[in-house]
Amino acid sequence: MKRLAVILGLAACLWAQPRPGKTPSGAGSARPDPSAEEADLGRALSEAGNSPVEFIRVLEAHLARYPESKRRDDVERALVKAAMEVKDNRRIALYGERVLARDSADLQLLDRVARALLATGGADGAKRALQYARKSGELVAGMRSQKPPGRMGKGRWNEEVDRAMARALALEARATGALGRHDEAATIATRSFESFPTAEAAREAARELAAAGKPGQAIEWFAMAFAIPDARATDAERAEDRALLGGLYRQAKGSEAGLGDVVLQAYDRASALLAERRLRLSASDPNANLTHIMDFTLSGLNGDKLELRKLRGKTLVFDFWATWCGPCRAQHPLYEEVKKRFQNRPEVVFLSVSTDEERSNVEPFLQDLNWSKKVYFEDGLSRTLEISSIPTTIIVDRRGEVFSRLNGFVPDRFVDMLTERIEEALKN
Repeated sequence: MKRLAVILGLAACLWAQPRPGKTPSGAGSARPDPSAEEADLGRALSEAGNSPVEFIRVLEAHLARYPESKRRDDVERALVKAAMEVKDNRRIALYGERVLARDSADLQLLDRVARALLATGGADGAKRALQYARKSGELVAGMRSQKPPGRMGKGRWNEEVDRAMARALALEARATGALGRHDEAATIATRSFESFPTAEAAREAARELAAAGKPGQAIEWFAMAFAIPDARATDAERAEDRALLGGLYRQAKGSEAGLGDVVLQAYDRASALLAERRLRLSASDPNANLTHIMDFTLSGLNGDKLELRKLRGKTLVFDFWATWCGPCRAQHPLYEEVKKRFQNRPEVVFLSVSTDEERSNVEPFLQDLNWSKKVYFEDGLSRTLEISSIPTTIIVDRRGEVFSRLNGFVPDRFVDMLTERIEEALKN
């Protein structure tokens, strides 16, 4: 699917824009024939199918035939993506550097190109990789002051920035080490680990310390790389960490006796570090690591907190809406009518949940429309419940499980439909 998406994405880019001197699509006349270059490219793409190898071949042939192509940027970006799919480091570096020369703010591409350059070897490539790694670090540092994307909480955003900085610094350490500056590289790798403890950072610190002739410190860092849980670490990397750790330890001690204790101590240190991070994250964003609805805490309009766990045993009716949502306004009086039907049923709790990213808009909105101010912010709950459109009404039964979901509403039927489903949930 990814391969096909690359092809379709490029094709859409090539065909969607009006051609100079031609009538745009939808202007009332038939679309003209495309230019010779575009026709050749369209034909080549269709022949390539969804094979990334063929995709690369036809695009390179196209650039050779049309060296002055106005679509060069699009084509070279597509070549980078295809090269990434087939793990072709030479082409990732070749076309990636061309794209970065035009747009150096692509964080993912900076990372991939730097790694490709280091994989292909050579001092010149390492120097360029170091520049890209440092640029990555600059971009990540700038993310710290940015507003979290979407509905992500500030605590989770800081966590993601820490991870990104750790990755950028680990890459910088690797590039610095490739240039023979091992002590400096070990220091940078240590900073990476301090930003966020990862196996990659520990591995880079260990390798550079070993290269700098400091086997004792290298053993401790290899043990950490082997012991720390890291989803990015491959089985091959962990096996190599184990082999290097064993080799260094045997050289220092004559055998592997006592190595298990070293690994266990590293595991205990890693666990303590990660537990401390989770504690800090929970303090700033109590919902950051939650997956179950009833574990969430929602913020009220005036800063009050609602712990959903305290509502266990009740049937909850969540109304997800936003100030900018026209259908939400139309649904509101219908939702209020359902609430009146259950106003004497304390076992049913109605919760109005705003999904607005700009929270300051909510109170004036409620004031203008004379809506109840008993409103909560979603605080990550909409992500867990996979709310993709609003209004959405979700009923959670007394066991804390989703019983019913209404995406949107049918005006003539909404009141009765929601009433019936609440009654069913109460019997469940």
